Amino acid sequence: MSTWVWVDGNLSPSGEARVAALDHGVTVGDGVFETCKVVDGTPFALTRHLARLRRSADIIGLRLPWDDEALRSACAETIGAAEIDAANAGSGVARLRITVTGGPGPLGSDRSDVPPTLVIAAGPGSPWPATTSVATVPWIRNERSAVAGAKTTSYAENVVALAEAHRHGASEALMANSRGVLSEGTGSNVFLELDGLLCTPSLATGCLAGITRALVCEVVEVVERDDLTFDDLRRSSEAFLTSSTRDIHPIDLVDGTPLGQPAPGPLTTEAMTALRDLQADTLDPA
Repeated sequence: MSTWVWVDGNLSPSGEARVAALDHGVTVGDGVFETCKVVDGTPFALTRHLARLRRSADIIGLRLPWDDEALRSACAETIGAAEIDAANAGSGVARLRITVTGGPGPLGSDRSDVPPTLVIAAGPGSPWPATTSVATVPWIRNERSAVAGAKTTSYAENVVALAEAHRHGASEALMANSRGVLSEGTGSNVFLELDGLLCTPSLATGCLAGITRALVCEVVEVVERDDLTFDDLRRSSEAFLTSSTRDIHPIDLVDGTPLGQPAPGPLTTEAMTALRDLQADTLDPA
């Protein structure tokens, strides 16, 4: 099946979708985005994703002229088109991405006084294996960055870090911040057992306020800490990643070395069960 794309009201298969060559999202990565998993035609936790989209836009100074009703309508239209294509292909729609850029701009960092560009894409997703491995990388997440806490389209650092993880046979790269404190992955948050407690890096470490991260912190007991290290992760008995497409993804290897017990461990299993129960109860936990 094809991914279907909605660009400023124009809906088409991905091969036909067009964004201006000098759009600020293309030239300087000036934009924000959200990725949702799609369950039975419904984007999971869309209310939370739209709220974070607006928080990210506020951080980078990007004005969003659409209300949530308009954004929801565009998402539904895009998913609907993708579902027709998916039915013909015998597959399903599993992923939705909402991207807002600064719109057409000059060849530099200044923005033009033009409306932003809205791009919504819906299509298939690739299933994750039951467990995963991670690699620690030497590059940092800057918790003092001007865009800290925003989910921006400026992902070059993540691309480089993830490529390094792949070279080591891992599906995700984990980064510390400028103080050497464990922060996050390139597209995920991380949880680990430490002294019998389930812990995760606090937002003060510069990690993104992940939607799945927040839900896990709400459904099971979690200690948020700003002093976790790579060594803490390596000596942990169990750990997992969270993201909108991974949900809770148990980690079996860190830098090629197994954790203390086979994945998923008891804390991971408890969190997986609690999150699964939440998702069975509602697809839009506000």
